Amino acid sequence: MFVHVVLFYLKKGLSPEEVVQFETGVSSLGTIDGLINFNIGKPADTDRPIIDKSYDYCELTVFADQATHDVYQEAEIHLKFIRECSHLWERVVIFDSVSI
Repeated sequence: MFVHVVLFYLKKGLSPEEVVQFETGVSSLGTIDGLINFNIGKPADTDRPIIDKSYDYCELTVFADQATHDVYQEAEIHLKFIRECSHLWERVVIFDSVSI
């Protein structure tokens, strides 16, 4: 399996409408073919020193393999999300991993 985790750090001071725009856009990614698992979340209410809760949203996607992930990256829905929502975040961090 190929796991793709994206942490979004939104710009400070976004309006409620802009937050909805982001949430709608990022949620649309779950409709792209080839996903085994898809989840959008916010930091959990856990409190241990090792936990990083500095991000605003976490996208978790699971694919059968890297080739399917690569198709996802070029899907029009994904490209549209980037075009229409990239102005809403200040930083994105990505973790890709493959099963051992």
